[in-house]
Amino acid sequence: MAEKYVLSIDQGTTSSRAIVFNHAGRIVGSGQKEHEQILPKAGWVEHNAKEIWENIREVVAIALADAQVNNESLAAVGVTNQRETTLVWDKNTGEPVYNAIVWQDTRTDKIIEELGGGNQDKYKDRVGLPLATYFCGPKVKWILDNVEGARERAEAGDLIMGTMDTWVIWNLTGGVDGGVHVTDVTNASRTMLMDLATLSWDADIAADMGIPMSMLPEIKSSSEIYGYGRPVGLLYDVPIAGDLGDQQAATFGQAAFEVGMAKNTYGTGCFMIMNTGEEIVPSKNGLLTTVCYKIGDNKPIYALEGSIALAGSLIQWLRDQLGIISAAPEVEELAADDNGGIYFVPAFSGLFAPYWRSDARGAIVGMTRFVDKRHFARAALEATAYQTREVLDAMEADSGVKLAELKVDGGMTMNETLMQFQADQVGVPVIRPVVAETTALGAAYAAGIAVGYWNGEQDVIDNWAEAKRWEPKMDPAERDRLYRQWKKAVTRTFDWVDEDIAAQ
Repeated sequence: MAEKYVLSIDQGTTSSRAIVFNHAGRIVGSGQKEHEQILPKAGWVEHNAKEIWENIREVVAIALADAQVNNESLAAVGVTNQRETTLVWDKNTGEPVYNAIVWQDTRTDKIIEELGGGNQDKYKDRVGLPLATYFCGPKVKWILDNVEGARERAEAGDLIMGTMDTWVIWNLTGGVDGGVHVTDVTNASRTMLMDLATLSWDADIAADMGIPMSMLPEIKSSSEIYGYGRPVGLLYDVPIAGDLGDQQAATFGQAAFEVGMAKNTYGTGCFMIMNTGEEIVPSKNGLLTTVCYKIGDNKPIYALEGSIALAGSLIQWLRDQLGIISAAPEVEELAADDNGGIYFVPAFSGLFAPYWRSDARGAIVGMTRFVDKRHFARAALEATAYQTREVLDAMEADSGVKLAELKVDGGMTMNETLMQFQADQVGVPVIRPVVAETTALGAAYAAGIAVGYWNGEQDVIDNWAEAKRWEPKMDPAERDRLYRQWKKAVTRTFDWVDEDIAAQ
């Protein structure tokens, strides 16, 4: 019998990828393509959903050709996605009514104020999330309020919504011709519309936001067969069987199945997740309570998460806006041995965890004439490590668990300077696995488990292998001095956007 494989589609913030994995969890073929970042005005970030779907079709073809396999060699397809990025489209025509509004977008600031009435935690006991521009529900409300005719069409039952996993699966399974309108519990837990305890949509919150229930996809587990690849397509008749938001997928791919295990993904943003098991742990320290994963009919597993808005995208900013590097890897070559006394707080779209300050804006503090571009590069790298430490401190306070090691993944883990400084700041070993593409891998595992290709979590654990480890080396007094200065720098970003400007 010919060897079988699992295909993972990773629809990310800056690009879409398709990766073919074998039974050992190793990559045998891949394709990747970037899509346009649409920035209509300050604070607005959009994606063209039709461009993304075309790119996915292209990268699937590239990955299958690279692996020299076809649909008959695939046991299943898993999907993972940039979370919170929200799309509304017409179920009859397949046409989006507006561009996808990206998770980084801050246009819903005023809606958030109106919904909360000054209480940022209005829905937190039900959904695990503070009221923030980050999440999906207010984005849907903005589209219905601002796109001509959208509300009427939604109330007539013609419009549906979803995060990007929903859009991808709907298209994979036929689109207007029988496409399946689903999401999984991990993505649903980021909408601000799902009750964490019941794993069902909260009709009262949807009503508060003016979102017809008919728009919402059916909530499924992270690992089950949702549908099959459409007849006219490279994935004809292949089970679409895994669906996880990107950070939960990375947690799954890192085999973080025990309570207290944590991983940090260094991508466009930075996202740390700690497994809290079957217990819903409310955060008192600025973290999100979220669904980690749910395998078939098994009980859901929950997590605490700290979300950092800018990590890899800060390095892109040095490249694209400042022009001090021409390619992202050059930042490590450019970076000085220390930060020259400067601290770079990248609150370009406000601060996420643990502050949740939409009024904050980016700041570089501590400047003297001595500072040059090498210190800028160093401070940009350090910013990611400091923010990660802030989230870890909050996580340990909420969970009562002292982290023994930090598993890491994502593109920035190839940066030795950053990883060593990260170990120095968190004071525990930082460990990168052999397969650093754990987001795509996690979605593949979920899909493969659903169809019996893998037997369950133990196969994931058995496949996981350490590639590199960084041990803390910095003197604790110096580590704490640098961190104190960072905390001082963060306070300088607060209250930058006043209410009058935010409302415009």
